[in-house]
Amino acid sequence: MTPTLVDSNILLDIATKDPDWFDWSCHALETAANESTLVINAIIYAEVSIRFERIEELETAIPVSLYRREPLPFEAAFLAGKAFLRYRRRGGARIRPLTDFFIGAHAAIAQYRLLTRDARRYRTYFPSVELVSPQS
Repeated sequence: MTPTLVDSNILLDIATKDPDWFDWSCHALETAANESTLVINAIIYAEVSIRFERIEELETAIPVSLYRREPLPFEAAFLAGKAFLRYRRRGGARIRPLTDFFIGAHAAIAQYRLLTRDARRYRTYFPSVELVSPQS
């Protein structure tokens, strides 16, 4: 099965025991883990790290034994920049972080599925990416 890039919102739902999304995210992550290799990149790692005081706590939450860590391909960085430019030209807010575009581009370039609960932007700017989301 195609590897699954796990968006930070899924990992944060679980780490924070989000009252609205914890159950869905746990089930979706478990299903993805049973079907494929789970992947994160440094951007996802950085976004999740905000919820932890120490790197050891983060490493326990997203252990290397369960999540393959990959660098962001340069081709994905280029694609992220182009997608962000389209977003801005369509009137997208300047304050919106570029991070979602890096994550979507990584999934697109690597031809990975993307596990996320925020499918709209990915669907719009990365239509080739197979999404696993509540809206799927």
